[in-house]
Amino acid sequence: MFVSCATVQSVLFQKELRVKVILVCGPIGVGKTTYSISLAKKLGAIRFSIDSWMQTLFTKDMRSLDYSWMIERVERCYQQIWQMSEQILVLGGVVVLDLGFTTNAQRSLFVGLADNIGTNSEIHYLSAPVDIRRARVKQRNIDKDPNLYSFEVTDFMFDFMEARFEIPDESELHDGQEIINDGSVT
Repeated sequence: MFVSCATVQSVLFQKELRVKVILVCGPIGVGKTTYSISLAKKLGAIRFSIDSWMQTLFTKDMRSLDYSWMIERVERCYQQIWQMSEQILVLGGVVVLDLGFTTNAQRSLFVGLADNIGTNSEIHYLSAPVDIRRARVKQRNIDKDPNLYSFEVTDFMFDFMEARFEIPDESELHDGQEIINDGSVT
């Protein structure tokens, strides 16, 4: 079902709802999924995580680590996830998107989609030192917690994705926040 922008804006105006989409981003191993699970529970939000979608829909079809093959399928998931998110927002819900958001372009796309339907969006950027993140990934590979583990992340995959992450700038975070997730207690 496709919900038009005009329909969403009309419903939001009529109900005077303050709905929200939260985009959770950060480099690999920073704790995006753990944070998203906690945040969604706290807000009573619906959470979408790209790792579980990709694992369920495409892992059995993947023959090698081909970035272009993978990104094409990630983008298909993005489209479907956004269509579902629109429906939730029309009903007054809050959506937490744990979609990686590796690049500024990916984040800008979803902020724009939210803007197009009159929905508030926030970017929550998680950061932690690379050595802590690498250790977390290794532990996640060992633990295989079904709430957090979708597939094994090898050193090659870690390094590959590490080089592609674009840190959000101040303008991206104007309505959002940075969360330092280094394991320290403050």
